[in-house]
Amino acid sequence: MAEPMVEVFIYETRQFLEQLEQISLASEENGGFSVDDVNEIFRAMHTIKGSAAMMMFDEVSTLAHSVEDIFYYIRELHPQKVDATAITDIVLNAVDFIRIEMDKLDGGAQPDASSQELREYTKNFLREMKIANGDDPDVDLRKVKNAGQQKPKPKQYYIGAAKQPEPDKGTNADGSPGEGVHIFAATVFFQDGCEMEEVRAFGVLNNLKDKVIEIHNLPEKILEDDTAADTIKSLGFRLFFTTKLNYEQIEKELDQTIFLEKLELKELNSIAECEYWPSPETVSINALENTDPIKPKLPTSSENEAQEEADNANPPASILPGQTSGPAPMPSQGSNKPVHHGEGSQMISVRVDKLDRLMDLVGELVIAEAMVVQNPDLAGLELDNFQKAARQLHKINGELQDSVMSLRMVPLDGTFKKMNRIVRDMTKKLGKKARLVLVGQDTEVDKNINEHISDPLMHIVRNSIDHGIEMPEVRKEAGKNEMGTVVLSAENAGGEVVIKIKDDGGGLNKEKILDRARKNGLLTRPEEEYTDGEIYSFIFAPGFSTKEKVTEFSGRGVGMDVVVSNIKALGGHVLVDSNPGQGSLTTIRIPLTLAIIDGMSVTVGQSSFTIPISSISRSFRPAPGQIFRDPEGQEMIMVQEKCCPVVRLNELYNIEDAVTEPTEGVVMLLEAGDRTFGVLADRLLGVQEIVVKPVPAYISKVMNTTGISGCTLLGDGSISLILDPQRLHHMIYS
Repeated sequence: MAEPMVEVFIYETRQFLEQLEQISLASEENGGFSVDDVNEIFRAMHTIKGSAAMMMFDEVSTLAHSVEDIFYYIRELHPQKVDATAITDIVLNAVDFIRIEMDKLDGGAQPDASSQELREYTKNFLREMKIANGDDPDVDLRKVKNAGQQKPKPKQYYIGAAKQPEPDKGTNADGSPGEGVHIFAATVFFQDGCEMEEVRAFGVLNNLKDKVIEIHNLPEKILEDDTAADTIKSLGFRLFFTTKLNYEQIEKELDQTIFLEKLELKELNSIAECEYWPSPETVSINALENTDPIKPKLPTSSENEAQEEADNANPPASILPGQTSGPAPMPSQGSNKPVHHGEGSQMISVRVDKLDRLMDLVGELVIAEAMVVQNPDLAGLELDNFQKAARQLHKINGELQDSVMSLRMVPLDGTFKKMNRIVRDMTKKLGKKARLVLVGQDTEVDKNINEHISDPLMHIVRNSIDHGIEMPEVRKEAGKNEMGTVVLSAENAGGEVVIKIKDDGGGLNKEKILDRARKNGLLTRPEEEYTDGEIYSFIFAPGFSTKEKVTEFSGRGVGMDVVVSNIKALGGHVLVDSNPGQGSLTTIRIPLTLAIIDGMSVTVGQSSFTIPISSISRSFRPAPGQIFRDPEGQEMIMVQEKCCPVVRLNELYNIEDAVTEPTEGVVMLLEAGDRTFGVLADRLLGVQEIVVKPVPAYISKVMNTTGISGCTLLGDGSISLILDPQRLHHMIYS
C-alpha cells in the first residue's frame, strides 16, 4: 500500500469524522435532523465506506455501511417514529471507533479492532425502527429501488477528436497470446452477506492493475451501475485479462481476495474465447461517452420550481426525538447557501512539514538580515545608499514573514467545536443539563498552537461541567435555570490570543481548596497571606483534586496540571477566578505564534538577554532611593503607588562586570499573569525580531529553575538567551 495513499485516506477520513460529529451534535441540539443533515451524513458515511473498502480496512468499511443503512432508510421512506438521540449515539460511537483506528494507522500500526458489536447494535436498531414505522424489516430497500429503476439512462456524447486506438498489447494480430503472455478468464464469487460487492470488486481490479497488460470486466461499471452488486452476487465478478504471470501466480494473487467464496480460473488460447473483450474502437468510444463535463450543470429556475413543487407535494419529515406522530417538516438549512464558482481551483493542500521548513527559512532570513545590517564593520560609517537598501530589505522581509505566518494561521473553530462533544457526553453521564456557547471561534492562531491547545481546553471544560455546573434540582433551588451554560470565547489582544472559559455554576470552593492544599503540603507561607487568585491556582498543582472519590472524569489530580504545563510550553499563562454561587472564569493568554517574535535585547556585563516585548509594560532608569529592601531583604520598587519586587540579572546568573548601582542601569517592568515585577539590566540594545531557537537538552532540563525559555542569534552573531517572565516570576515567589 503506497504511503501517500494512506496519508490521503487518513486525512480525508478525519475530515469526514469531524463533519459527522458536528452535524450530529448540532442536529440533536436543534431537536432533529434536517433533510440536508441526513444527506450530508449519508454521503460522508458512504465515502468512508468506499475508501476503507478499497484500502482493505473491512471493520471500518462494514461499520460505516451499517450506519449508512440507517440514513438510507430515513432518506428514502421518511419514517415518523424515530429516536434522534439514539441515532446520534450510534453515529458518535461509529466516529469514535473509526477515529481510534485512524490513529492506529497514523502511528504505523494496523487497524485491528472488531466493529462487530457496533454493527450488530446498529442493524438491530434499524430493524426495530422499521418495525415501529410499519415497514418490513427484511426488505432490502436498495434492491427494491434498483428493481424499479431499470430504465436505461440517456447517454450524453462529448464530441472531440478520438485518439487512434492502440493495438492490443500482449496479443498477436489473430488474438493469440504473444511471447511469454498468458490470457485468463476468472470469475470471483464473494461470500454471502459480505456486502458491498461492487466495492470489493473494485478492490480486486485495483490489486491486479499493476500485474496485467490489459484487463476487462463484467459488469463494466461496477461503481456507477446500481445493479452491479446484484449481478456480482448472482453471476460473480468476471475478469478477462492478459498478463506475463503464469497460472499459479495469478491463482495465488486472486486467492488473497478478502471474503472470497469461490474462484474459477481458466487459461485461454485466444482473446476470441473471452466472453467479453471489446475492440480498441469500442474502448475509445466508451471513453468519450464516459467523460464527465468539466463543470456541473446548474439547475435552471424552472427546474428549481418544479423541484419545489415536488417537495411540497411530498414533504420529507424531519426526525425529532421521541416523535410518535407526523411532525411539521423542518426547513432545509442549505437552501440559502450562496453558490461559489471556481473556488476549488484556488485551493491546494500543502504538507505541514513544508510550511515548517518555509518558516524555518524565513527565520534564517531574519537572522541573516540582522547580521548584515548590524555588522560591527559598518559602525561609524555613513552609507546612505546602504541604509536605503537595508530599509527596503527589511520591508520585504516583513511582508514575506507576514505572508508565511498567515499560511500557518488557522481558526480555532475546529478545536472549539470539539468541546461540544465533551459537554454532551458528560452531561448525559452525570445527569446534568448544560450547553456550550462559542464566541470568537474564527480567531486565528498558529497551527502548532491550535494543535496543542485542545487538551488544555478539554480539561478546563470538563472541570467546569464536573465541578462547576450543579445538578438541575440544585440549580432550581438556587433560583437558576436548570440548564447551565459554559461560554468558550477567544479574542486577539495585541500579539496574544485570549481564551476564556466561563461557567455559571457554583464556583470554586476556596475553603475546600485551601484545606486540600494544606493536606498536600503546598502552603509555603501563612494562609492569611494568600490572595483568592493564589488559592484558586492550587487546582493546577500536580496530583491536586478536591474530589474524595475517583470517577471517570475526575479525582485523580492529573487533569489541570496538564493545562498549566501545556500552556507554558506554548509560551502562555493561565489564570482562574471565581465568584461563589455565580461561577468561575479561566483565562488563557498565549502568543499568536512561537516562531518569530519581537523582543527587547539587553546587556548585563558581557552577556546578552532578550525579553518578549509583549511582557514589558515599561522601562526606565530608577531615581536614587526608588529601590529599597523590605523586611525580608527583597529589593522592591514603588511604581505608580504599587510596590513590585526587583530582580538583578547579574546576581541571578552570577555575571561579573555588571552595573551594580540601580541609577546607572535600566529597570524593566514585566507582567506575568496578574503579577508585575522589575528586572534590572545594564542597558537596552533595542527592539528586534528574534527567531526562537530551542536550547540544548542539558539546559532544557533546568529551564524551570533558570527562567530561560530559548535562545536567539543577534546581528553580530552572538547568542542571546530568551528570558521567560513566567519562569522568572515563579523563581521570585518560590
